[in-house]
Amino acid sequence: MNVAGLERRLPFFPIDDGMYIAGFVMMGDVELTVRSARELLKICPEYDFIVTPETKSIPLAMEMARQRGDASYIVARKQAKVYMRDSLHVGLKSITTQSEQSLYLDGKDADMLKNRRALLVDDVISTGGSLAALERLVQMAGGNVVGRAAVLAEGEAADREDIIFLAPLPLFTAADVEI
Repeated sequence: MNVAGLERRLPFFPIDDGMYIAGFVMMGDVELTVRSARELLKICPEYDFIVTPETKSIPLAMEMARQRGDASYIVARKQAKVYMRDSLHVGLKSITTQSEQSLYLDGKDADMLKNRRALLVDDVISTGGSLAALERLVQMAGGNVVGRAAVLAEGEAADREDIIFLAPLPLFTAADVEI
């Protein structure tokens, strides 16, 4: 597939009977991360903070903040940590995870978001579960979501008009993949 002007070959993984996803992992691919961040920044609205879920989209959020000259970005964690105080919490279900998950926002991060503009950033938007959980956390903190961005929009997410993305990523059937 072509993403941000770069060709990448993606492996296929079954998610249920007859349905496959292409595994897109940016972590460790610095060239793809840098280019994707640059291209997303060109099309994203003005914001005060990037908010991203743990883990795979952290390098993208960091690179976007670095290229824009921001001092920080905010990560919603998958587990509460001992150093987190007054954290906010929401549950979510993701297409790439088999069980219910949670996202936690540290109280100090929530305070920074109050009355501020948040850009939600993820690597891939599929069902929108992670995105919806991030949005709930930002709203609970008193922040305003001004945009939802990802490198790829998978399946029906590519038809959404409320997200910004660089390329569509189709879902696949067994007939589409070489096993």
